[in-house]
Amino acid sequence: MKQKSLNRIIALLLILFAFNSVKAQSKLLAIDVLLDPDQTMLDSAKVYNNLIQHDYSGPGSFALDATHSPHISVLQCFIAASDLEKVKAAVAKVVKSEKPEADKLTASAFYYIPLNGLGLAGITAKPTPKLLSFQSKIIEVLKPFMIKGSNAAFVKNADEKEIATGTSEYVNTFVPDHSGDKYNPYVTIGLAHEDFLKALISKPFNTFSFKCSSVSIYHLGDFGTAQIKLWSTADKKH
Repeated sequence: MKQKSLNRIIALLLILFAFNSVKAQSKLLAIDVLLDPDQTMLDSAKVYNNLIQHDYSGPGSFALDATHSPHISVLQCFIAASDLEKVKAAVAKVVKSEKPEADKLTASAFYYIPLNGLGLAGITAKPTPKLLSFQSKIIEVLKPFMIKGSNAAFVKNADEKEIATGTSEYVNTFVPDHSGDKYNPYVTIGLAHEDFLKALISKPFNTFSFKCSSVSIYHLGDFGTAQIKLWSTADKKH
C-alpha cells in the first residue's frame, strides 16, 4: 500500500511539473527585432510573393500583408512576456545610437530554406559593417533577457495547426547560427516548391539598393513570420 501511495504522489508531482512547464512557456514570447524595409524593397518582395503563390498555394502559403510583414530579421529570440518593456527600452537605446535607418543596403540574390520539398524563400541583402555592428549591439543588450522557448511562445495558427517543425529550434539557435560572420540578412518572399525556387535562383538577379524605414519588434508566427507588431520606431514619428 505504501508503495502504491508513493507511486501516486510521484505521478501527481510529474503531472504538476508538466502543467507548470506548459504554463511557463505560455508566458514566453517568440520575438523578432527587425528592420522594416523601404518601399523599394516592399514592392519587389510583393511582386515575387505573387509569383510564388501561383506556384504554391497549399498549407503554409501566405501573402505579404498585415500579419506577414516583409522584414529583415536582426535577432530572433524567446523572452519572458514580463520583460517586454525592458526589451523595448534596450532596443530603442541601441537604435538611437546606431541609427540603422541611415544604412544603404544592396539586394543581391535569392535564397531559400528547404522544408520537406518546399522552400521558404527570401531576397538577400549584403551585410554591411553598420548592419553587423547594429546586430552585435542588439544581441549584447538582449542577452540577459533571452530564454530557451518552444512552440507555445509563437502566435497560434488560426486553423489550430501546429507551428512548423524546426521553427522553435531556429529561434533557439539564432545567435550562434545566424549572427556575425554567419548572418544572412534577407526579406522573406513566401513558401514555394523547391524545384520552382531552384529554377528562380538559377536566373540572373538584378541587384538594387534600398534602405530601412524603421526598426520594430514583432511577435513571431508560424515559419518565423512577423505577425503582431509589439513596438516600432515608426510609431514615434507621428
